[in-house]
Amino acid sequence: MTGVATPARPAPSPSPPGDQPKAVTRQTPPWRLSDRVGLVACWAMGILFCAIAAAIVFYFLVQGLKYLRPDMLWTRPHQGFTQAQTGGLQDPLLGTLLVGAMGMAIALPVGVAIAVWLSEYGRPSALARVVESTVEAIAGTPSIVLALFGTLIFSNTALGFLTRTSEGVVFGRSFFAAGAMLSLVALPLVVGSTREGLQAIPQHIREASYAAGKTKAATTRRILLPACRPQVATGAMLGLGRIIGDTAIIVVLLAATLNFETVGSVPILDVLKGTGGTLTSYVYQASPTGELDQPEKAYAAATILLLMVLLLNAAVDVVHRRARQAGTWSS
Repeated sequence: MTGVATPARPAPSPSPPGDQPKAVTRQTPPWRLSDRVGLVACWAMGILFCAIAAAIVFYFLVQGLKYLRPDMLWTRPHQGFTQAQTGGLQDPLLGTLLVGAMGMAIALPVGVAIAVWLSEYGRPSALARVVESTVEAIAGTPSIVLALFGTLIFSNTALGFLTRTSEGVVFGRSFFAAGAMLSLVALPLVVGSTREGLQAIPQHIREASYAAGKTKAATTRRILLPACRPQVATGAMLGLGRIIGDTAIIVVLLAATLNFETVGSVPILDVLKGTGGTLTSYVYQASPTGELDQPEKAYAAATILLLMVLLLNAAVDVVHRRARQAGTWSS
């Protein structure tokens, strides 16, 4: 049996040196006119917002530094015929720091606890949904509504030991009352930021801890919370900025007095049970339309408040930068 020979295929001729295969490039389709208009509008709005913020900061810094003197920081305000005779900003500044410390002393631990429970436990699920909805509702509630609600609570005779009383009448105004209600202003920020940090931690980190014999509580306390410290710090600083910038709760629950009005003779406790004011209430009263009509002092107080807010924002940016430098769980 003879086989049929097949003709050999000719070898492909080598391509010339200059004819190399060219890479196929994908050409992006041209933008439509509506997309270009939308992009230009987004850029314009972003630049406009930056210009407005810069103008506000520049204006208050120029006006405030013109009237701000170092002796205002340790001089108590008092009545006078001219603005030069009305003292400084010691009491409003101390009041701002005091309500900020009291509000965060409540909001930070409570907010972290709520965030841990929602992220790591969340049982029963119906209660978790109610708590989550409640936190969101508090975030959208106007501060004046919280102030009126605080008035109803702290005017109760059962809480008379936290505020000024006279012949059985509870006034419901004190640093205790203002600090407690201001903590609700910061609470949603702390909860949201902490939950974001906990949810960014991969599940296998928890599983590895459980495999090593750690309980859920020990894993949360020793691994998860230390890992999300940047987010907790961010929520705390943002919440503190909301607290020191509030005015409605201060006016309603702290009486917004020019100086501290103490109650009792026990040190520190007499101030906390008494009334006072903050920088925001002082700016409100010293504005040209306020009771004091001291625009120079209003500019000075607003400048101090603005510097405090800028410092908090800078601290938030530093925390985020250090967190990015340290790396994330996904990197």
